[in-house]
Amino acid sequence: MSAEVHVSAAVVLDHEGRALLVRKRGTHTFMQPGGKPEPDETPAETLARELFEEVGLSVDAASLEPLGQFRADAANEPGFTVVAHAFRVREPVAASDVTIGAEIEELRWFGEAEASVLPLAPLSHVLLPLVWGASRG
Repeated sequence: MSAEVHVSAAVVLDHEGRALLVRKRGTHTFMQPGGKPEPDETPAETLARELFEEVGLSVDAASLEPLGQFRADAANEPGFTVVAHAFRVREPVAASDVTIGAEIEELRWFGEAEASVLPLAPLSHVLLPLVWGASRG
């Protein structure tokens, strides 16, 4: 059994249904913004803080829509499993509302077809179909 990394992760969509994906400094894999909790934070509080630190997006933790808890191989920590509390930001976000911060090297908005050719974190292969499938259905 591999060691676990606990995180909160966000699915953030714009008005066209494109997903915000980030690439952390020194990596080549795109993933949802988010990160590890501080002591005594709830998963939603962790995500609200991380969204502000990483991409400058200010959201109320109570407004995040829980998608569930998911497990996948960690993208940037070989031998680890990421255990993610995933949430969707309820309201569409404009590109002008986000900016690079914290350890983020690149942020981009991707549609379903574009994302299919990206080096995506294993967790993204689980989360993105959930929201893109729901938006079609």
